[in-house]
Amino acid sequence: MSDAPVHQFTILYFASAATYTQKPSEKLSAPMTLAGLYQHLEEDYPGIGEKVLTSCLFTINLDYVDVHEDKMKTTVIKEGDEVAIIPPVSSG
Repeated sequence: MSDAPVHQFTILYFASAATYTQKPSEKLSAPMTLAGLYQHLEEDYPGIGEKVLTSCLFTINLDYVDVHEDKMKTTVIKEGDEVAIIPPVSSG
């Protein structure tokens, strides 16, 4: 867990997510569902859903999160959590 201020969590952006938001991380209000996070990000960064998030993996406190529609409304990000948005990576 991170040292996020009270009633906040930290979100980390990697690769194309960091490029799109033009920042490596930020603090957001907690609690928030994963669906709420998607909505918040789309409001702050129009187009990020389609251009970046649809191909990304998400972690909460280093555990990968299932982002299927039925889980989006029930997965809650809590105070002090650390969320990472991880775009696809290629190796060669």
